[in-house]
Amino acid sequence: MEAEDIKKRIFDMADQLIRATAAGGGIRVVGAITTDLTEEARQRHHLSYVATAALGRTMTAGLLLASSMKQRGSRVNIRLKGDGPLGTVMADAGLDGTVRGYVEHPQVELDPTQGGKLDVGAAVGQTGYVYVVRDVGYGYPYSSTVELVSGEVGEDIANYLVSSEQTPSALMLGVFVDPAGVTSAGGMLVQILPKAAQDLALIELLESRLVSLAGFSTLLREGRTLTDIFQQILGDVGLTIFPDHLPLRFHCSCSRDRVLSALKLFSISELEEMREEDGGAEATCQFCNNVYRADRADLQDLIREIRSDAALMN
Repeated sequence: MEAEDIKKRIFDMADQLIRATAAGGGIRVVGAITTDLTEEARQRHHLSYVATAALGRTMTAGLLLASSMKQRGSRVNIRLKGDGPLGTVMADAGLDGTVRGYVEHPQVELDPTQGGKLDVGAAVGQTGYVYVVRDVGYGYPYSSTVELVSGEVGEDIANYLVSSEQTPSALMLGVFVDPAGVTSAGGMLVQILPKAAQDLALIELLESRLVSLAGFSTLLREGRTLTDIFQQILGDVGLTIFPDHLPLRFHCSCSRDRVLSALKLFSISELEEMREEDGGAEATCQFCNNVYRADRADLQDLIREIRSDAALMN
């Protein structure tokens, strides 16, 4: 293989999101590779195998949903709260390609299913809810809640799209993790738009092709690119792949300054107690597991600022 071909192959398998349409604009398809960002989440949160799969699928779903938003700064927040041992699974994804997330009980592990697959459905639980919040950056965010269908994430988010947004959708999500870490992760969202919703033959063709596909992480492990997968499904029905490739990455907006600002919510007596008894304060970001430390001097500065602000208000 030529050097340029190798470079292109590496680029095509990097974490990214691409979009396409087919059937004269009647079908919308979005695909994402999320291998590296899922591995980063695994390392940051010390995730078990099944927790890695659950969070990786949820983060990928968030990125796919966020891709349809228009306003710069828009974000999608997905929270799965089932009766399984993982507890809450949360992902926050942006139109800019950034995503972060966490699992309430990250080290829970379950035996694989009889087919050898990670049992994400049992880990998340089949009784509970999916909460989706779309924030366009102004006004009140749009929120919706639907019941869990299976706990497998893909089916649950597809059910949300049908129930809350009245958009027939198929969602494929996959994460493959072994002792070396995450070797492939990604997903694909296919939606039937109103102009094609009455074409039953097209819908049946699309359904049959999606059913015949191997798992999404399996396709990536076989070396298939997003373009390859799109072509396999829709190559003969007017597929148009947009040239933009959006890089994806794990990114958290937390910072030391934000943590210090949050400490102002405590009373002066509480801050003084932290300073004298604990020698400072420590906070861990739930989304990225970064640890921030405020020492005695930091807390004294905060106390001084609070007193100064109070004096100005009186």
